[in-house]
Amino acid sequence: MTRIVRLARYIGTAKSINPKLHPSWLLTIVMVPIVAVLMAVHFLEVSVWALTYLYANATPAGHDDLYFAFVNYTTLGYGDITPVERWRLLGPITAMNGVLLFGWSTAFIYAVLRRVLAHIIPDIETE
Repeated sequence: MTRIVRLARYIGTAKSINPKLHPSWLLTIVMVPIVAVLMAVHFLEVSVWALTYLYANATPAGHDDLYFAFVNYTTLGYGDITPVERWRLLGPITAMNGVLLFGWSTAFIYAVLRRVLAHIIPDIETE
């Protein structure tokens, strides 16, 4: 995330960006990689939860820990897999973590978008 913040700051203050580049292309060039990185980071976070479920034997035998972690992390809650009784609260904790981190990612995307728009439209208020 630190590197993404640095990239966003650079883009927001860069004088070397091609002035002939159409604003929609600049937005695309900036936003697509940032969203892709955030999605990859979320996948890593879900994988950590899946490893936690695997380590704790929190899912019934024969069920997919990664799938269960995704369902909880995204608060989708299909209900087709229920955790082992003693680990019941691990699912809601995963969901709380997912909600918080999706909110953080959304705020981050918004901040980057504002920075890029300030570069494209210099008169726009960014603070």
